[in-house]
Amino acid sequence: MAFFSQVSRNGVQLLLRSGLTRWLACAVLAGSAALAAAQGYPAKTLRIVVPYPPGGPVDMTARLMGQKFTESSGQSVIVDNRSGASTIIGTELVVKSPPDGYTVLLNTSSIAINPSLYEKLPYDTLRDLIAVTEVTTQPFILVANPSTQFRTVKELIAAAKSKPGSIRCASAGVGGPNHLACELLNKMANIKITHVSYKGAAPALVDTLSGQVEIYMPNPVTTIKYIQAGKLQALAVTGTKRIGILPDLPTVAEAGLPGYDANVWMGMFVSAGTAPDMVRRIQQESARVLKLPEVQKALTSEGGEIIASTPEQFAAYMKAEIQKWREIVIFSGAKAE
Repeated sequence: MAFFSQVSRNGVQLLLRSGLTRWLACAVLAGSAALAAAQGYPAKTLRIVVPYPPGGPVDMTARLMGQKFTESSGQSVIVDNRSGASTIIGTELVVKSPPDGYTVLLNTSSIAINPSLYEKLPYDTLRDLIAVTEVTTQPFILVANPSTQFRTVKELIAAAKSKPGSIRCASAGVGGPNHLACELLNKMANIKITHVSYKGAAPALVDTLSGQVEIYMPNPVTTIKYIQAGKLQALAVTGTKRIGILPDLPTVAEAGLPGYDANVWMGMFVSAGTAPDMVRRIQQESARVLKLPEVQKALTSEGGEIIASTPEQFAAYMKAEIQKWREIVIFSGAKAE
């Protein structure tokens, strides 16, 4: 009886070892297949979802990077513009896509603002998306109509403190990056500048030029010609670094408000569940493309800076950005329109 018991135990152990061996072999093969697929990326048609209309800076960046992906791999790249609902429509599309690394979202810092601006999103930004890489960052330029009495950030703050609410700041929409950049200025300088919302950047710029509002924080490309012509007074750059097209213009931090930093960035995301090797490969291929001289020239000529961060760096940055803008949204009382 003891003999048969020993044989039974040995048989069970053998079966367990055999099953474990097969499981390990399958796991190794699956891992090897995933690694091989990642190393050959992209090996089939790649879709870059842009949650903005065609023709804008995000669309242009996606098409430029897609062209370089195609040149190096021979695979087609489709840029899929899915605009609407403050980038939520395009983002949700990627969240629901297969986690195979072949549907990529190129979004802006709006994705870090939306969790605080909207009471309910159809996805959890941090849980349902994987941050792949921050592509670029670009500051705003704090500009004023020349009819105002201030020419520096310190003079603006002093004027705002002397007459709270009298100075108006234009924005391209409630809860947008340049609106919250104004609110960040209010919070950090302990002042009250009145926000005036417009339906888009163009009318906001027009009313700043005409003097209907005193200040605005647009991106450099839309304002540089007006600054050079003397139709707008540049006060400061809103990021942490000066920009090449206006090298003598200080940052807001340099000009009197240490720690101030507000910009618009672009970043790539894939749906949760995408294999880490694939995420890493997408980041590496994106970083390679972003180092190309023609790409660098196109993306930095108007004040932008190429980042090409690692997935870990971008994930940490995303968490920090969501927390930062949550505090400003609460401070401002902004609600999605």
